[in-house]
Amino acid sequence: MSTENLNNTEALKKMRKLVKDIDFCMMLTDLNSKPISAIPMSTKKVDEAGNIWFLSGKKSEHNSNISKDSKTQLLYSNNSDMEFISIYGSATIHSDKDIIHDLYSKSDDAWFDDKNDPNITAIKFAPSQAYYWDTKQNKYIALFKKGMATITGDKADVGEKGKLNL
Repeated sequence: MSTENLNNTEALKKMRKLVKDIDFCMMLTDLNSKPISAIPMSTKKVDEAGNIWFLSGKKSEHNSNISKDSKTQLLYSNNSDMEFISIYGSATIHSDKDIIHDLYSKSDDAWFDDKNDPNITAIKFAPSQAYYWDTKQNKYIALFKKGMATITGDKADVGEKGKLNL
């Protein structure tokens, strides 16, 4: 696996692609506690600046944690395509109805009454750095390449990994 560290525009492009491809992540808050608080979240939007947006309940534990300490980490994992990204940054809670209405979709009815539910907030996650692993192919092709490398003694090109400086 080759290492490719990316900066600025290229780092943002790589992060946006992986986040959009994977969608669900584990959001880690209260990073100084043990165990760390972790909850699955669905990405609602990645804006042009690279901020990642979520919808959340106003009285949720992670909202409370973010209010106390904004430092947050997102862990995205797509096992079937062997794509992974860990993103560190800070999160803020927003109650602006225009933002909430923009992010809200029919699938959110499972969690909220509707887009006007007074319990809805938006979480804006501003990334500062990330680390990714991307095979650029599915796991079966990666396993095949590893097997061929074992037989031939050559190094397998199974993808790339690296730091994203956002």
